[in-house]
Amino acid sequence: MDYVSALVPSAVMAVFFIAVVRVIVKSQGGAAKAKEDAAVDAAIARAKSGPQTSGTTASTDA
Repeated sequence: MDYVSALVPSAVMAVFFIAVVRVIVKSQGGAAKAKEDAAVDAAIARAKSGPQTSGTTASTDA
């Protein structure tokens, strides 16, 4: 019966892991999905456009 006590913690962790993954997958979408997608699209567009330069210049004098 030692093998049962050795396998139970692993089985319990596997069940909880599967449950967490299911909750994460089911919670995707919903009312805020369009806003989240727009935020991600904007971040990707900013990353692709390259570094932005501002009107001020940084001084390199030390």
